[in-house]
Parts: sequence; C-alpha cells; structure tokens
Amino acid sequence: MGSERDTAEEALGPVDLQDRAADNLRYIRKTMERAGSFTAVPGWGAVVMGLTAIGAAVIAARQPTSGKWLLVWLAEAALAVVIEAWAMKVKARRAGISLVAGPARLLWRGFLPPVLAGVVVTAALLRAGQTEPVPGMWLLLYGVAVITGGAFSIRIVPLMGGCFIVLGTLALFTPAAWGDTWPAVGFGALHIIFGGVIARRHGG
Repeated sequence: MGSERDTAEEALGPVDLQDRAADNLRYIRKTMERAGSFTAVPGWGAVVMGLTAIGAAVIAARQPTSGKWLLVWLAEAALAVVIEAWAMKVKARRAGISLVAGPARLLWRGFLPPVLAGVVVTAALLRAGQTEPVPGMWLLLYGVAVITGGAFSIRIVPLMGGCFIVLGTLALFTPAAWGDTWPAVGFGALHIIFGGVIARRHGG
C-alpha cells in the first residue's frame, strides 16, 4: 500500500503535489468564507436608496403637517425595501448564494428585531404626539440593525451601522429644525458612500 502511494507521488512530482495542495487550501478557504458570511450585500442598491432618501428629505421638509411628513418617509421606506430586495436578489443569484439559509438566515435574525422595535417605538411616539425624536430614533435603531445583521456579512457593513448610530445620537440632541437633515445625511449620504465602496470592492 505504502509503495503504491510513493509511486503515485513520484509520478505526480513535488511541484504537482504543491499545486494540488494550494488548490485544496484555496477551495477550503473559499468554502469557509461563503459559509461564514453573507456576501450578497448590494452596493449599487444602497446607492440608489441613498439617492431616493435625499429626495424624500427634500420633499418631507416641505410638508405642512407631521402626518404628511410621516407619509413621505413611510413611502420612502417602502421604496427602499423594494430597491434593496431586488438588488440583493440579483446579486445573490449571480453569486449563487441563498437569501433564506445559512449566513443569510443569521443576518435576518440580527437585522429584523431592531427594525421591528423601531416600528413599535415610532407608533408609540406618534400616539403621544412626539415627532421630534423620530428621525434620530430611526437612524439609531437602523444602525443597531445594520451592526447586528452585519455581524454575519462583510466587514464594512457593521462599520456603516456604527456611523448610523453616531448620526442618530447627534440627531436626538440637536434642534428639531434639523429633523430632515440627519436622515438625508444618514439614509442618503451614508448609503451612497458605503454603497459605492461595497460595489467597488465586493462585486456590485
């Protein structure tokens, strides 16, 4: 048995064995990376979301009532979900990555609870007639969602979440007149900047 293996190794040669070992290591490393992180985060989708958010901020700032202001941002949130879902589906299909299993499932488990908490807190604040803290709270909890979900994604995603938390904190302690400026900077500019980096470094 040993002599047969020695004969096979001699036939392959030391260079061929090294190449085969290197190929195996590359395959193992690639498989582990795919198994451990969700890489179908769409950079261009985030850029488009950022552009629509800036437009929404301009429109929302011109609304005469808090109810109409909220409707603008709710419409923007719905549009952002559609854009992100479509872009993520396209990128995941191209990369052969599941959106419901493995790392994707962990990402959703981390991302959704803070978002749902934001919905509940928004409803509670509106019921109490308090709209001033809403933009800061949105940015803060969205940042938490991006960090907790991004823990199972590429490294730049949690960094983006941290920036949202900083902006949300600032928004909560600045004048109410800045209410639409912070969402424009966060949901707008941050998505454009980080989305561009993700698109360039991680395949779209």
